[in-house]
Amino acid sequence: MKFVVQVRLFPTPAQEAALADTLRLCNAAANLVSRTAWETKVFRNYDLRLHTYGELKSMGLSAQPAQHVIKKVADAYTTVKAQVKAGIRQPLEKPIGFRKDAAQPFDDRCLSWQIPDRTVSIWTTDGRAKGVRFGCSDPQARALAAYRKGESDLVHRDGLWLLIATCDVPDTDVTDPDGFLGVDLGIANIATTDDGTRHAGNALNAVRHRNRELRRRLQAKRTKSAKRLLKRRRRAEARYARDVNHVISKSIVTEAARTSRGIALEDLGGIRERVRLRKPQRVTLHSWAFAQLGQFIAYKAARAGVAVVYIDPRYTSQGCSTCGHIDKKNRPDQETFCCTSCGFAEHADVNAARNIASRGAVGWAVSHAADDAA
Repeated sequence: MKFVVQVRLFPTPAQEAALADTLRLCNAAANLVSRTAWETKVFRNYDLRLHTYGELKSMGLSAQPAQHVIKKVADAYTTVKAQVKAGIRQPLEKPIGFRKDAAQPFDDRCLSWQIPDRTVSIWTTDGRAKGVRFGCSDPQARALAAYRKGESDLVHRDGLWLLIATCDVPDTDVTDPDGFLGVDLGIANIATTDDGTRHAGNALNAVRHRNRELRRRLQAKRTKSAKRLLKRRRRAEARYARDVNHVISKSIVTEAARTSRGIALEDLGGIRERVRLRKPQRVTLHSWAFAQLGQFIAYKAARAGVAVVYIDPRYTSQGCSTCGHIDKKNRPDQETFCCTSCGFAEHADVNAARNIASRGAVGWAVSHAADDAA
């Protein structure tokens, strides 16, 4: 299983200037390669080398950085082609452009890690920068030492210098679960488990509402300064959502591992087209990264050896977790569930999570029975 480790660099002023010059040159070279690819209609890595390698060398790039620039451009066009084929985006009308501080990959010949010392040595246009300090947690350092593999990306984001490394961790065997922990994803509470734990409720929604109102006011201004502030806030809100999702996913996976249970999640495919809500609720639902939360739970569960199953979420909020009776009237308001058949009453999100847990157990049993039969 692959995952990324992001560490922050703490370069000296001279090292920072060298890193900035390096990114500027690499991305200027990437723009040159991109224009050449667009004009010649040549997009393969090897063919682009024949057209551009000599020019990149004359710009001051060493052999390995030049090849990584060419590969970065070729990969970008490959990604766009795949997105167009999948209908995700429209065909390009001009060459792909790269920001002056866009990420640049480095392999082990251009970047070496001294993990015990928390330093790296990295190629720059001003020569090799040695002893560049970085900060990370002890678990991140152990992962880098044991599992780091392939290239690392140098990134300059919001005034911070970062290195993003890929770690390839051996798969952990998934143990046969003793039941499932159902997780209901919703509006009032981002995630609710069947044991009654509700994650990120009123406090988070207050922050989201405040951010939404600020975005609305800034969008109405239409000034350049408002647009710049919107861009900064969008990145800040994305970081905030990512942090909250990491906290929630860690808590859920830890509880499942502690109780030897698997995790049952809703299949969110097509949720935007499937869900019918009033406009304020639609805004609240679609402004949170539920898919990201699901991905975080999945990869953390894989690392912990916890089983994850995905179930059809239809009628989980209307069905009774005790008798199975399904009726819209079972849920008179957002928080309340009261079965019109058996009289069972519970918080609506907890009841839905219990339904999800039950379906998860059934789905796991069916899939493993089919595997055994095969």
